[in-house]
Amino acid sequence: MTSALIVIDVQNDFCPGGNLAVAGGDEVVGPINAMMAAFDAVILTQDWHPADHLSFASNHNAEPMSTTEMPYGTQVLWPDHCIQGTNGAAFHSDLDQNRADLIIRKGYNPKIDSYSAFFENDQTTKTGLAGYLRDRGITELTFAGLALDFCVGWSALDAVKEGFAASVQIDACRAIDFDGSVDRILTEMKSAGITLIGA
Repeated sequence: MTSALIVIDVQNDFCPGGNLAVAGGDEVVGPINAMMAAFDAVILTQDWHPADHLSFASNHNAEPMSTTEMPYGTQVLWPDHCIQGTNGAAFHSDLDQNRADLIIRKGYNPKIDSYSAFFENDQTTKTGLAGYLRDRGITELTFAGLALDFCVGWSALDAVKEGFAASVQIDACRAIDFDGSVDRILTEMKSAGITLIGA
């Protein structure tokens, strides 16, 4: 029991028709389902925001995709998305949830955004995922899902910081590509020693 597939935020709001749709977001579902059998464990993450989340542009009377400064750094202000209990927060209906050993919900603190599966954006508050993986003896992680340049990339980088071997299945991800974000995250991941598969 050494390997896990970490499936990041394959939720309706990140798929076509959703409030923060990633182009081709639904195209990752088939490849991810096909990958699951090759791993000892499968973990799903789920953005799970309260309606008053401070990462939402609507709560600042600001334009979506503008930025503001938070105590933990610069924050992109997103359209309202993945609000707790809504259809937008639900997993894509074709995603094989039955294979999931664990679902990690993140972003539920209204004052801190949470891209990574391991830490909220303050880089201090833990989700508990690292401890769970260590307790199970899992050392090798492969990431896939949405979106490559935010939640997938940040999760992979944090995995390395936490001492795990990390790879990203690039062809089972899709990106927002906001202001050069894809090039930045790919450069950071390569520098951190993360293996990029299917790039």
